[in-house]
Amino acid sequence: MVYRFTIISDEVDNFLREIQIDPDATFLDFHKAILASVSYKEGELASFFVCDDEWNKDIEITLEEMDTDSETDSYIMSDTRISKLVDEDTYQKLIYVFDYMTDRCFFIKLMEVITGKNLKQAVCTKSRGEAPQQTVDFDEMDKKLGTGGDDLGEDFYGDQGYNTDEIDAEGYEGLDGIIGGDSYDGGDIY
Repeated sequence: MVYRFTIISDEVDNFLREIQIDPDATFLDFHKAILASVSYKEGELASFFVCDDEWNKDIEITLEEMDTDSETDSYIMSDTRISKLVDEDTYQKLIYVFDYMTDRCFFIKLMEVITGKNLKQAVCTKSRGEAPQQTVDFDEMDKKLGTGGDDLGEDFYGDQGYNTDEIDAEGYEGLDGIIGGDSYDGGDIY
């Protein structure tokens, strides 16, 4: 049996990867297949999250052992088989966080279960578009925005007289849980 996953990004519209992998492979194998498919270097922290139908994060599978309380199950990529946490009957959704500093991620969905086929290792069967950068270069961002700090440069919203005191919380009511929350509510991805 083989699982066929599709991977998309909310940063790059035409980005898509399709990875086929044996369900008995580990999440570490899946992690390495994703890195290879987007030409990212190894060594950065990453996690998978098993999600519900609304993309709410549920179970985390970490690259390294993290200190957690004993009441929470802890899953490590190298020790956890995909079939243990991915439900083939519901076409499971996953989030793969590849940049912990800015919580940037890929959205993954199990699209097909292929019976009668076996794979020794994961394979990228479809590749479209350029992947987003693996990490954000904060120095480069500061150069684009200005000198850093509150000085966002005179091109910020086209207003040289931009003043940070002009921003208040009014008009941002009801966004609790959207900004900085764990859920994705950008409509149907698939």
